[in-house]
Amino acid sequence: MVAFTHEESEFFKVANTAEHPWPVREVNSKVKSWIERLGHIWVEGQLTQVNMKPSWKLSYLTLRDTQAEASVQVTCPTTLLRETSLRDGDRVVVYAKPAFYVGRGSFSLWATEIRPVGIGELLARIEQLRKKLAAEGLFDAARKRPLPYLPRCIGLITGRGSAAERDVLSVAHDRWPEVRFEVINTAVQGAGTVPEVIAALQQLDANPEVDVIIIARGGGSVEDLLPFSEEALQRAVSAATTPVVSAIGHEPDNPVLDNVADLRAATPTDAAKRVVPDVVMERALIQELRGRSAAALRGWVQREMQGLANIRSRPVLADPYTPIHRRQEEIDHAIRLMRRDITQLLRHADTEITALRARVSTLGPSATLARGYAIVQVGTPGEVVTTITQTPPGSQLRIRISDGSITAATMGTQQSN
Repeated sequence: MVAFTHEESEFFKVANTAEHPWPVREVNSKVKSWIERLGHIWVEGQLTQVNMKPSWKLSYLTLRDTQAEASVQVTCPTTLLRETSLRDGDRVVVYAKPAFYVGRGSFSLWATEIRPVGIGELLARIEQLRKKLAAEGLFDAARKRPLPYLPRCIGLITGRGSAAERDVLSVAHDRWPEVRFEVINTAVQGAGTVPEVIAALQQLDANPEVDVIIIARGGGSVEDLLPFSEEALQRAVSAATTPVVSAIGHEPDNPVLDNVADLRAATPTDAAKRVVPDVVMERALIQELRGRSAAALRGWVQREMQGLANIRSRPVLADPYTPIHRRQEEIDHAIRLMRRDITQLLRHADTEITALRARVSTLGPSATLARGYAIVQVGTPGEVVTTITQTPPGSQLRIRISDGSITAATMGTQQSN
């Protein structure tokens, strides 16, 4: 936190209204007082526009942020640059004092020490970023969006006139001549790479006709590929709704973009092959599938026809009435058997009835009466007389004989010996 003296505090408390505005010189003076209170600071960035000559006492640089459109002017003794052999694109850490020039109202840094950021340190930072993004889930397979089978339009972000651009376009058109490209040329190394690539990515992602985006660059040194491991670019790729293919460098190269992108291609040529199908192979495959489909259909029809012929050749279909006739014969035979059995039963029953009638006739009272016997009944109910006690003298009797009955009265009774 910057501390102000009593005089400076009072200086900033001077009334500032539309009626009492501050003149420009006063504003610049206030800003200068505040800025210079910062003292010396360490600043990291990427060198651009290195403007120096051996005969100059001072040299002028631009220090740009690697992940955003922000830069600051740096002034330093020329000897600093000669001692370190710095050039455009180098990542550096600058020890400088902020300076504000009241006359022209400009801000810059007065550098007294410039340290190049070593490759080892840069690689360590990349690995730290890789672990951080992996922990956030930006590398998860579930986040990877599938590439369209046949893209209508492909967005290509690459350097102007680069070999990567030529490779992608030529290979893609060889494989599928009708494929369309929306090409945006950007810087592919140096301080402007990240903001330019992000802007191109957002522009292509907003285009509804673009189905997939390729970010391509040929091989290069570790320093050349550093922009493709910057966090801001990874966030932009993760936020895109269109599938993104990383085609940076060659097989050994592995920027963080390879992990965040939906597909990693080993080279720009490999990206074109994986995004655009081969029309010759696809047509051959279609022809093969059509042949296989036709053969399968013919085989199915042949099998169905053979099955139908087998069914038609069966007796039941050759003469549909055969089962009916067979069943009719079975029914007629069953009826004959049933009638025979019933006839036999009736004859047996008739024989039994005749025998029973003969027995009844022999044993019945009619036959007895026919042989000369009679049945004597006494009283109104017609009780059969079996003892002389039933017929005292004077009892009215009814005597049944074979051809009728006789009414009589008891004259007397006699006990048999």
